[in-house]
Amino acid sequence: MKYSKVYIEAFGYELAPNVVTTEDIEERLKPFCDKVNFSTGQLEALIGIRERRYWDVDHSISEEAVKAGQKAIGESGISSDQINSLVFCGVSQQGFEPATSCSIADSLNISRNANIYDVSNACLGVITGMIQVANEIELGHIKAGLVVSCETSRQIVDSTIDEINENKTIEFFKKAVATMTGGSGAVAVLLTDGSFSKNKKIHKINGIVIKNSIQYHNLCSWGFSEKGMPVNSKIVMRTKADAVLEHGTELVVETFNKFLQEFDLTHNNIDKFIGHQVGAIHHQSFYKALGIDIKKDFATYPFLGNIGTVSLPITAAIADERGFLEPGDFVCFIGVGSGLNCLIMGIEW
Repeated sequence: MKYSKVYIEAFGYELAPNVVTTEDIEERLKPFCDKVNFSTGQLEALIGIRERRYWDVDHSISEEAVKAGQKAIGESGISSDQINSLVFCGVSQQGFEPATSCSIADSLNISRNANIYDVSNACLGVITGMIQVANEIELGHIKAGLVVSCETSRQIVDSTIDEINENKTIEFFKKAVATMTGGSGAVAVLLTDGSFSKNKKIHKINGIVIKNSIQYHNLCSWGFSEKGMPVNSKIVMRTKADAVLEHGTELVVETFNKFLQEFDLTHNNIDKFIGHQVGAIHHQSFYKALGIDIKKDFATYPFLGNIGTVSLPITAAIADERGFLEPGDFVCFIGVGSGLNCLIMGIEW
């Protein structure tokens, strides 16, 4: 997909207030660690994450997404009633229905004529939402759309810690360790057709390439412990981390090669990369497989962890704030999500 008139107008984000270190988590895993002789510092060495953040226990998914949305709208100077599409893209949701986007749009005073809906695509949700809004803009249906998300990890990490301590085996730990990377945060990305901005620098989206390996859809799951939605079923997360890394790396290489061909690029044409933030091993393996200097990448996982759908766009927002992304850079957003799906977006910064 190629775009001629779609721009990232503004970002907004909200950091969760409670910092939780990997040392804190190791302390809570003491029954397991003592049983299997797991030494202090081993978990951080394994995942490459020093700390992540949690929302307060009584937080609201929609309220935190609203805060991020308000920041993006305020940064843009566009009025909320000029936004004709709002998409919520989190794995975490306020409930099964109504769509979480409805309460967010109401709080933000989005136009009553706007298209309000939720999108779900595992950790690639926000990028998928950006595609939906970009398509609406490119077709001329709307001039501005807001993509929002909020993720929370406290509940699933807490319950998985309890499971690890109950099982006290390395075999179970391997299935659950990826959950220990989880962080929390909220983000908003405002896309426009460029007609609102005069002297302000905005970022042109050139297009996106998509590729999937859906035969590996069973490698990572977050859902009910039993089939269907039984009343007494627990919510659990299980990941075959080694297989996700192996097949995810294969997929990202295929997708990147397709991206270079589709947009007539070489490695040297790409100035910066913003990748989905999983952890140290995945991050390093992806760039090594792609033959890319990791210095072209900006990482937030060491201090924010894996915030699911929020990770890539919040990393882009922080990289922009800190001057890592510079005007004139050609930037790749690149991510692999459970499914497996891979999306690569090219942006003129």
